[in-house]
Amino acid sequence: MASGKPKKKNPRLASGRKRVRQDIKINAANTSLRSQYRTAVKNVEKAVLTGDKAKATELFGKMQAVVDTVADKGIFHKNKAARDKSRLSAKVKALAAAAVAA
Repeated sequence: MASGKPKKKNPRLASGRKRVRQDIKINAANTSLRSQYRTAVKNVEKAVLTGDKAKATELFGKMQAVVDTVADKGIFHKNKAARDKSRLSAKVKALAAAAVAA
């Protein structure tokens, strides 16, 4: 049985070769930004789970900037970014409310 992916053919035209070079660079940049997005979201969630209100608030502010950047570049849909920000905001606010109530 052959290996999983079929071998890609090299484009013949110069414009096609250039497009492949560009795609590789763009793919690397998008992968990096996607990773930053997921890491920022996970960091806020971890801070919320540990109950550290100050750290969660600080990380949430940084996470918003990363999420907005990724959404503006079209790597994730704007609605997904808004949904993630909304859910994390609610968690951070609940954490703050729990700290005040305690």
